[in-house]
Amino acid sequence: MKAVVDQDECSGCELCIETCPEVFEMQNDTAVTKVDVVPPEAEETCRQAAEECPVEAITIEE
Repeated sequence: MKAVVDQDECSGCELCIETCPEVFEMQNDTAVTKVDVVPPEAEETCRQAAEECPVEAITIEE
């Protein structure tokens, strides 16, 4: 599984980082993924971060 953050849509609210710090981090006021492949133990929280993103900037690729 892979997570992708749309840099044009991200509002920088940091909710994804609070929810899944294993996958997301801030870079220049927007969230980015810090792993190429989401670790299996972080898949559930990564999906949660994508679902809760207020601007729907996170896409999950299976």
